[in-house]
Amino acid sequence: MKDNTKLQQDLGYCFRQPELLETALTHSSYSKEKGTGVRCNERLEFLGDAFFDAIIGEELFRMFPDKEEGWLSRIRSTIVCEKSLAQQARRLEIGSYLQLGHGEEKSGGRRRESILADAMEAVIGAIYLDGGYGAAQRAVLDLFRGVIDDTKRGIFVVYDYKTHLQEVLQAHGITDIRYRLIAEQGPDHDKTFSVGLYIDGTLHTEGKGKSKKQAEQAAAMKALKEDWNEF
Repeated sequence: MKDNTKLQQDLGYCFRQPELLETALTHSSYSKEKGTGVRCNERLEFLGDAFFDAIIGEELFRMFPDKEEGWLSRIRSTIVCEKSLAQQARRLEIGSYLQLGHGEEKSGGRRRESILADAMEAVIGAIYLDGGYGAAQRAVLDLFRGVIDDTKRGIFVVYDYKTHLQEVLQAHGITDIRYRLIAEQGPDHDKTFSVGLYIDGTLHTEGKGKSKKQAEQAAAMKALKEDWNEF
């Protein structure tokens, strides 16, 4: 197994029980090949998932004291998701530390999003067992600070911005929300679309993307950065 000293440095946490981190980085395909006595990370993944969810939930609860449960749940789901976890795992280069079976190795398991996300959760679970809730909380908030800060600004890892914007506007009595194609640029095989978001008949924001749907989402995301409580 690759020496994980750098990984611990990048995590900002030094394990007192290094075998916990080793288990967190061991995929079930590896343990099945090696047989009894080699534990995989599935149990730690289960534990990490629970604490990751709780830590992010608590942070959002404190960050948004005026938001209702439904809104908080939706936003939490944009952070506590496979894509978000895999992003952090890639940043930490967790894939290079994984112990994989030969089949997973050959099929690109080190880059597979689901495996990376599961390993990230397992690492969180390992930190909790090694250092307690406080250590896990500090590690999670440090690792995901950028995602959390983006969330505070209305930028989400995975989110349907159009639906969210519609909910926000309808809460303020605004129902005339339309998206219109403004321009197309580039050759047919590599077009860029510009779409305008019209609210009550007035152009509000513009978004660009490689498809009309992407451009619409971009326009909605820009609008979500505004303080609609002023309306």
